Amino acid sequence: MDPVLPVATLSILLGAVIALLYFGSYFRKRRSEVESIAKPEIHENRKSSKPISKKSHAKPHSHVAEKDVNKRHHPLDVNTLKGHGDSVTSVCFSSDGRNLATACADGVVRVFKLDDAASKSFKFMRINLPAGGHPTAVAFSDDSSSLVVASQTLSGSSLYMYSEEKAKATNEAKQQIKLPLPEIKWEHHKVHESRAILTLSGTAATYGTADGTTILVSCSEGTDIKLWHGNSGKMLGNVDTNQLKNNMASISPNGRFIAAAAFTADVKVVWEIVYSKDGSVKEVIKAMQLKGHKSAVTWLCFAPNSEQIITASKDGSIRIWNINVRYHLDEDPKCLKVFPIPLHDSKDTTLNYDRLSISPDGRTLAATHGATLQWLCAETGNVLDTAGKAHDDYITAIAWAPKAIPLGNKQTFILATASVDKKVKLWTAPKKL
Repeated sequence: MDPVLPVATLSILLGAVIALLYFGSYFRKRRSEVESIAKPEIHENRKSSKPISKKSHAKPHSHVAEKDVNKRHHPLDVNTLKGHGDSVTSVCFSSDGRNLATACADGVVRVFKLDDAASKSFKFMRINLPAGGHPTAVAFSDDSSSLVVASQTLSGSSLYMYSEEKAKATNEAKQQIKLPLPEIKWEHHKVHESRAILTLSGTAATYGTADGTTILVSCSEGTDIKLWHGNSGKMLGNVDTNQLKNNMASISPNGRFIAAAAFTADVKVVWEIVYSKDGSVKEVIKAMQLKGHKSAVTWLCFAPNSEQIITASKDGSIRIWNINVRYHLDEDPKCLKVFPIPLHDSKDTTLNYDRLSISPDGRTLAATHGATLQWLCAETGNVLDTAGKAHDDYITAIAWAPKAIPLGNKQTFILATASVDKKVKLWTAPKKL
């Protein structure tokens, strides 16, 4: 027998024993390290397992509330609707104020449910437009389940009316009914040829013999303005401002008048919608002109009673006009009040208002310039409050809820603003001076 063989075998056995002892010591050390780390966590979890059921709900909310307070730099800023992927181009409340529709450049229309304006989160419905379309404006038709969307494509502007079927009642009392997604009920393409739709406004027509259905007004970036029946999509009329280009157009709350702000100083034409005995639109006729501004009118809005128009101009003034006149007897509209625009830059130069919107009670006028938001007393023109940087970028849309809606444990008028900063903000009305 070779004497080397027992020596080699013994060496291998000794090496195996040494290796076993080494790795055994190593693993015992690692286990003790793991236990030393794991035990405090287990102990912490067991210790806090009961209180967490309360604190895990309260603590994050208090953290979010503290974070929101830091962001809400203005006391009238009550909430922010996030989730938009691009610039928000338009906002519109439903007639009961409980739904807010937004049009976004990401190609999606969102309808938020505003059960409480102070809520930490809001349920919303997404409406994806047909491929290639970018929503530019929205307006509710008849009720909160019907929405008309203006869309722009390379070939021109389109109108889509989305409507959802009414939920059917079931015998199961506590069964929660899920409404179906809205479908396109009617659509029109190239409604203003290749021109984009700047504004889309609608109202339930109640003046004279009107039957209460929604009348919509689409204003193009050209000079044409069209009327539409909200439910059927039928075009009811077509008027032209005969100016270089439109800034916007609006319809009075009672459905009687249409007015447009355009390139020149005067609100050249206010049209009246004439209704037939059966409630349908008979014709649209020229009614009056509002003369007095020395420069272009940038925006206008109707008072809630439909008897006044408020205009803002590049001449640095705001004017309130009485349009409840016998124009067919050549009675001219009267300028009731003239206010200087109370917004200035660092050099004390008067700035222009981009947009106007008046509260449902007719007492508070909201106005914007760039990212600045102001509230004025409609009676005196005095500034009630100013948010110098209401948004992080240019404000693109502004609208008051037509009725007071819940804000915590109270009911109040809510203003919505939209911006290029991808946000929609909700504001409460300021206290009167």
